[in-house]
Amino acid sequence: MSIKELDTTYIAHTYKRFPLEIVSGKGSLVYDEAGKEYIDLGSGIAVTSFGVADDVWQQAVIEQIGKVQHMSNLYYTAPCAKLAEMLCRKTGMKKVFFSNSGAESNECAIKAARKYAAETHGPDCSTIVTLKNSFHGRTLTTLAATGQEHYHELFQPLTPGFVHVTAGDLDELKALADTTNIAGILIECVQGEGGVVPLSKDYVQGVAALCKEKDILFMVDEVQTGNGRTGQLYAYMNYGVQPDIVSTAKGLAGGLPLGATLLGDKVQNVFGYGDHGSTFGGNPVSCAAALSVLSRIDDALLAEVREKSAYLFDTFQGAPGIESVSGLGLMIGLKTKKPAGEIVAACMEKGVLCLTAKDKVRLLPALNIPMDLLRKAAEIIKAVCAA
Repeated sequence: MSIKELDTTYIAHTYKRFPLEIVSGKGSLVYDEAGKEYIDLGSGIAVTSFGVADDVWQQAVIEQIGKVQHMSNLYYTAPCAKLAEMLCRKTGMKKVFFSNSGAESNECAIKAARKYAAETHGPDCSTIVTLKNSFHGRTLTTLAATGQEHYHELFQPLTPGFVHVTAGDLDELKALADTTNIAGILIECVQGEGGVVPLSKDYVQGVAALCKEKDILFMVDEVQTGNGRTGQLYAYMNYGVQPDIVSTAKGLAGGLPLGATLLGDKVQNVFGYGDHGSTFGGNPVSCAAALSVLSRIDDALLAEVREKSAYLFDTFQGAPGIESVSGLGLMIGLKTKKPAGEIVAACMEKGVLCLTAKDKVRLLPALNIPMDLLRKAAEIIKAVCAA
C-alpha cells in the first residue's frame, strides 16, 4: 500500500489531511513524493521556528542524542536546567515546569492557579475564567477551558469550574469578579484557533490590573503566540503586562515535543514534591533543541519578524479578494471573499502551503523565512484571492 493508503487504513481518522505527502525539506521549502517544491507558510502550525532541517538545530539535537536521549526526572540533566534558566532570564519569571505539549502546559497552569488559590483564599476559590472564542487544548480540562462550544459537544461531562466571558468586555469580567471566587484568568493575546484575532491593549492591561487588585492569577497562553511569533519573545510583551503564569509549547523546541509552564513570584513555590510530574517533560534532546531555538531569538530576529509582518499587512490590506487582515507578527489571518478552504487548495496547487483558522486563511511562516520566498508566496496568494 502507498503511504496515503497505510495512513487511511491504520491511523485514527481525526485529521482531514490535504492530499499531499511531504518527504523532505530545507528551511521554508518542502518537497512532496513527486519532487514538487512548496513554500511552507504553516511551519507545522507555528512549530518549526527556523524552518525544516535547520543546520544549527540539527547539530544541537544530534549532539545531545549522542550523549543521552532520555533520563527520568529523578536525575539532573544539563539541557533541562540551562533551558529553565534561559527562559527565566528572558522573561523575569522564577520557575519552570516542563511537559510535552501546549495542552499539558495549560493543564499545569490551571493546577498551579487552583492550588495557589485554595491555599491563599480557601478551597471554594477555584474558578478559572477564559474568553469566548479561545482555544487551550484537547484534554478534557483544556477543552473545558476552551471558549468554543462546538469543541465541547461530543465529550460531556467536561471538567467543571470554568467560566467563559466575552473577549474585550472588561465590564463583564469585573462584574463576574465581584460575585465569583476566581482563581485565575487565562487569555491568549491573539486568539489563534479562534480566527487570528488580537486582543486590544486596553483590554489586556485591564485584565492584568483587575487580577492584581483582586489577587487573581493572571495567566497567558503563549502556546501559539510565543517564542518570537508575534515580533516579541512572548506576545504579552507587546502589551506592557507581566503575567503570573505563562504557558508555551509549539515553536519552543523547533519541531520536537516540549511544553513549558513559567511560574512568576506568587506561584514559584506552589508545587511541592509529587504535586505534578511528567515522564518526558524536560527531555534532554527536546531541551537541547529548545536551547538552540531560544538562543537565536534575539532582538535582530524579532525586528526582522516585525518587518516581515509589516510587509505582509501592507501587501494584503485592500488587495482584490481580501476583505481584512488580522494578527500580530508572523501570525496572520486573511478574511477572503472566496472560502478559505478554496484559497488554501488553490495556493497548494501553485506551490504555497497555507492553513486555515475558522473562516480565515492563516499564515504562520518560519521566523527566518527569506524575504524573496515570502514575497513570492505573498504574490501567489494575492493572485489566487483576486482570481
